[in-house]
Amino acid sequence: MAGERHRIITIANQKGGVGKTTTAINLATALAAIGERVLIVDLDPQGNASTGLGIDRRDRKLSSYDLMVGDRGIPEVTLETAVPNLFIVPSTMDLLGIEMEISQQSDRVFKLRKALSSPEAMAFSYILLDCPPSFNLLTMNAMAAAHSVLVPLQCEFFALEGLSQLLETVSQVRRTVNPRLDIQGIVLTMFDARNNLAQQVVNDVRTHLGDKVYHTLIPRNVRVSEAPSYGKPAILYDLKCAGSQAYLQLASEVIQRERQRLAA
Repeated sequence: MAGERHRIITIANQKGGVGKTTTAINLATALAAIGERVLIVDLDPQGNASTGLGIDRRDRKLSSYDLMVGDRGIPEVTLETAVPNLFIVPSTMDLLGIEMEISQQSDRVFKLRKALSSPEAMAFSYILLDCPPSFNLLTMNAMAAAHSVLVPLQCEFFALEGLSQLLETVSQVRRTVNPRLDIQGIVLTMFDARNNLAQQVVNDVRTHLGDKVYHTLIPRNVRVSEAPSYGKPAILYDLKCAGSQAYLQLASEVIQRERQRLAA
C-alpha cells in the first residue's frame, strides 16, 4: 500500500534498556499479523532487531549500511523473516564507521530518506526504524526520513528527564530538516503493577503529555525477555503471554492514530 497508507515511524530513545528493540520487533509483528506489509530497518550496530527476528549474522551479506552509503536498493538489502508480511533490512557492525564516512557530505542527514523514497520502499504500509540508544548521525537520518517518532519509555524514576531531551531533539529536527515529523506516541514499557513508583511514573507522564501517551502499558514479562534468545518475536514465542497481548493492543492503537490522522 503506497501513498497515504505508507508510514515511516522512528522508534527512538537515547537511553538504552527501555525496550526499544523489543517494541520494534513486536509492534512490527503485530502489524504484520493483521495483514499490513511491514519493514524494519535495523540502524543499531549491535543488530539486536536482526538477531531477535532470527537473522543469522552469516546471512547479513548486505545491511542498512549498504542501503545508506553503498548505493544498494531496498530489494537488494531486504531479507524475509519467519513472520509473514514482515521483512527486515539487517544491521552489521559496518554501521559503526558510517559517521566518519559521511560526516563531511552535504546530504549526510538525508541518506536514509533518499533510500526510502523508492517505489519498493513505498510498497510497505509501515516502515519501522530501530535506532541506536544515542543521538547520533544514524538517529538523525532516521528522524529526517520518518513521518513520526514512537518513544518507548521505561517506568522508572528518571523517565521524564530523559524524555524532555528527546522531545527537544524532535523539535529541533522539525525546525531544521523535517517539518513533517511529529510524535506518533509514547509507550510506557516494563510496567510492574506491584511497584508504586511505576504507577507514579505513569501518572506523571500522562499528566505532562496527555493523549500523546498510549493507553497500552507494556508489562515486565519473562516470556518477552526470553523470546529474542530463540530468534523470535514474543508474539510468535508465546502469543498468550501478557507482553504479547499488550503489543497487539499497541498495534491497534497505532493504527487507530493513523486512521484519525487520515480523517483529520
